Amino acid sequence: MNPTNKTFYSNGKLLITGEYLILDGAMALAIPTKYGQSLSVAPLDQNLLEWESFDHEGKLWFKATVALSPELKVIKTNDVVISERLFQILNTLKKHNPKLLDGDMGVKISTNADFPKNWGLGTSSTLINNMAQWANIDAYRLLAETFGGSGYDIACAKHNMPLTYQLEDDGRTIIERDFNPQFKDQLYFVFLNKKQNSRDGIASYQKAKSDIAGAISEVSAITNDMLSCTNLETFQFLMATHENIISKIIQQHPIKELLFKDFKGSIKSLGAWGGDFVMVASESNPEVYFKSKGFDTVIPYTEMIL
Repeated sequence: MNPTNKTFYSNGKLLITGEYLILDGAMALAIPTKYGQSLSVAPLDQNLLEWESFDHEGKLWFKATVALSPELKVIKTNDVVISERLFQILNTLKKHNPKLLDGDMGVKISTNADFPKNWGLGTSSTLINNMAQWANIDAYRLLAETFGGSGYDIACAKHNMPLTYQLEDDGRTIIERDFNPQFKDQLYFVFLNKKQNSRDGIASYQKAKSDIAGAISEVSAITNDMLSCTNLETFQFLMATHENIISKIIQQHPIKELLFKDFKGSIKSLGAWGGDFVMVASESNPEVYFKSKGFDTVIPYTEMIL
């Protein structure tokens, strides 16, 4: 299949409810972000794949050259670990679309994220969805055979509205939702200054979980209640209840208890606990408080959510 000039784009993501339990069938609320990542493809007159990845400041942070015949082989890179992951993805693409990268022409691919890599908004999921679009294969299958996970992040990459996501025996149910809370101006996202590895968090959850049937039902109910919630006080109660449920399962203290005991509003972890963004509900702008604690990235809800 000869390459042509194409560009693909995928949205970043935030998991508002259902972290960890989404893997076992809880209905979760997920929201695509205004931040995302593009992938551009252009022909190359050599039988090579030249890969370049640029960060949100336009700086090159990863590059690799891949020989396409007689077989795929990384012949030059500035990061061996990342190139091994790229090689895995490319092989999976070829398995499902043998005509991809098959011919005398090569291809130049560049990725451009508009958010810092350590924010945890979906550097991997946006890449997977973009590459699946380019190869014309199923993104959920590509994710399952490479990074793994529930797939909610792929749903966010594809959808431009909040959605509920639920894994079932025969697949997944994805429903776009009208989540536009009246109190959205009192919601914020705060970056905890470090990226949390989702795979590590999932592994810890799998070890710690025991009887979770009740928790799955409770978190699914919280998701529904958040969707219909009309006042900040009730929303804060739902945030705290959700935190307590997950805290008991994974045997970790909620982030507010660990770092922000004196904060007057509510704080909820999003995704794997211990890093990335948290959601904050506060009657007043909490920016001064968090910056005084050394957490400088405070993004209002309306500036984050697509």
